[in-house]
Amino acid sequence: MGIFIGENTKLVVQGITGRDGSFHAQQMMDYGTQVVAGVTPGKGGQTFSDAVPIFNTVADAVSEAGANTSVIYVPARFAADAIFEAADAGVSLIVCITEGVPVGDMLRVLPYVREKGARLIGPNCPGLIVPGCCKVGILPGQIVREGSVGVVSRSGTLTYEVIFQLTRAGIGQSACVGIGGDPLIGTNFVDCLAAFEEDPHTTAVAMLGEIGGTDEQTAADYVAKHMSKPVVGFIAGQTAPPGRRMGHAGAIISGSEGTAAEKMKAFEDHGIGVAKRPADIVDLILERS
Repeated sequence: MGIFIGENTKLVVQGITGRDGSFHAQQMMDYGTQVVAGVTPGKGGQTFSDAVPIFNTVADAVSEAGANTSVIYVPARFAADAIFEAADAGVSLIVCITEGVPVGDMLRVLPYVREKGARLIGPNCPGLIVPGCCKVGILPGQIVREGSVGVVSRSGTLTYEVIFQLTRAGIGQSACVGIGGDPLIGTNFVDCLAAFEEDPHTTAVAMLGEIGGTDEQTAADYVAKHMSKPVVGFIAGQTAPPGRRMGHAGAIISGSEGTAAEKMKAFEDHGIGVAKRPADIVDLILERS
């Protein structure tokens, strides 16, 4: 069930002894995720929560604990090295929660991750969750509900809002993925839409975008050409003035391509139901499912 993660996910937490890493490692364990290892250089041989072994390297976590997925909670200046290490160790899915990773670092990271055959989600993202199964990242497990609507979003807080609205209306989710709002990210809308299209547990998709860039327009074209399942969407930043960055590093309007109006028109032109407010996603899903 779900996409990218599931019952076979065996997670290593990079930065497990830090403030954020330790807090969210416990949250993920409490939700039912198989957290099989942690990594903090110099603290190998210790344990987390009296149950999870801590290693000095991701390679050790893979070889000794069988980790196949990594989540990264390290400061921005170390994030690129952490991603390189996970990819080099053979981890198939890398989720980078860290905010503020330099674009120059991502220019080096992305081709290396692809060369290694791994998938990167993020950076600057909340991660992903398959309701009732497991979560990797910081998405709050208490607001999700098992169901058949896939959610993919550039914004973390917007993801939470829409999930809450769906759950409150009795509409469950098959998987929820926060892809991150930076200019360069590892997994985009099209990647998630393709996965949801192939997922037998997903019957409809909510796609949540924002101003800046052209990823939403590219996704709209993909929906029109390749999606058989209904897709609805919302664009954040509808009142943002041109030339000003709003929230995320990638949310800046350049010319006319990055405006909310242009993105919403692309959605409408390609058959995607457009919500004026996040709460409207519920009615659009009910109309089209």
